[in-house]
Amino acid sequence: MSNIREIKDNRLFFDGCDTVELAKEYKTPLYVMSYTEIEKRVNELKEQFTDKYPGARVAYASKAFCCVGMYEILKKLGTCIDVVSGGELYAAKKAGFPPERVEFNGNNKQPEEIEDAVEYGVGRIILDGLFEIPLIEKACKKLGKKANIMIRITPGVAASTHDFIVTGKKDSKFGIPLDEDVFIPIVKQVLDSEYLEFVGLHMHIGSQLFENDAYLKALDVLMDWAGKIKKEFGADVKEVNFGGGFGATYIDEDRKPYSFFLDPMMEKLESRSKEIGIPTPNAVIEPGRSIVAEAGITLYTVGQIKDIKGIRKYVSVDGGMGDNIRVALYQAEYGAVLANKAEEKADEKVTVCGKYCESGDIILTDYPLPASVSQGDILATFSTGAYGYSMASNYNNNPVPGVVLVREGKSEWMIKPQTYEQILQNNVVPGII
Repeated sequence: MSNIREIKDNRLFFDGCDTVELAKEYKTPLYVMSYTEIEKRVNELKEQFTDKYPGARVAYASKAFCCVGMYEILKKLGTCIDVVSGGELYAAKKAGFPPERVEFNGNNKQPEEIEDAVEYGVGRIILDGLFEIPLIEKACKKLGKKANIMIRITPGVAASTHDFIVTGKKDSKFGIPLDEDVFIPIVKQVLDSEYLEFVGLHMHIGSQLFENDAYLKALDVLMDWAGKIKKEFGADVKEVNFGGGFGATYIDEDRKPYSFFLDPMMEKLESRSKEIGIPTPNAVIEPGRSIVAEAGITLYTVGQIKDIKGIRKYVSVDGGMGDNIRVALYQAEYGAVLANKAEEKADEKVTVCGKYCESGDIILTDYPLPASVSQGDILATFSTGAYGYSMASNYNNNPVPGVVLVREGKSEWMIKPQTYEQILQNNVVPGII
């Protein structure tokens, strides 16, 4: 159990806060994020990466959990951020996040998003296709600016994870295929452009990874092309972005320290650079899940209980697939506890379902909880800090729950819960009815 989670007097405490009292004060369903855990993970990254390797940077992958408050935390802790949409960039601007510490990623950036990024002065635009070049040049010309460009490659390496979150194999919507007749002309266009400054190469092979071999294979491919760029154009790759994907603990996964991945990658980066004859590029990583997954829990209130004799016992809660779609999408698994009966023996397997009108609206399948589970109990599911709130929806016109930030026994809203009125605020009645 994470050291930010503890049990006292039969109750679950999270970063010093009594979760039963949180549920009472802020109502459920409720996302709860721990400042202490986020800070701990960022400090680990500093110790094992940025403090250890000159020029190294951490760019938090915003898609894992994005809000103004999260950007304020990261601004304070000194990281960069990776954004993949105009909306994430807008939140960064609202937080006053330093533009030079923003990297703009994504496989189908829209013209208005690109112009916003150029106008704001983001530190890097990560090129993900040939069509983006004229869009970036047009925005730069209009605004009288230049843009620093990273080129995202598809290294053709398949990582060992769920197929939906593999991004580095050749058959991927992400990155530029490494075919000579495709890749080399793109590099040439960037190098020849008066508006674009070629900085380096980017890769990302997938998410929730626990082995480092795929990273090393992909880095070898990337450095092969760094060598070809040097040979063909005399240009140095000054920066290499390894992507993210470092695994987090959901149930009992053996989470590896960041150094397990990064030390051998940095060793390979240095040795391959010497071989190619270029200065060792600065290294960048884009962790998201590994920073925030375990920093979050979700609190629910138990409602109807349906015991189908000899088949299954369903325990319904007041949330579900609208606040955590990962179970239906990826068959993701979570740990849980009854927050108000945290010391009671979990001696009965039940299936916890949500309130959404879908048979697939399941949170936990055949999961052990106390047989005394009853209406009004508070259920806490663990490691929901990544891709919980960020993938939430208004399915069935249910509001998206709020997010509370906790820190050493104190709590405050980070994102207030959505209201019915906010769901309907853009609804209009067409005159043609």
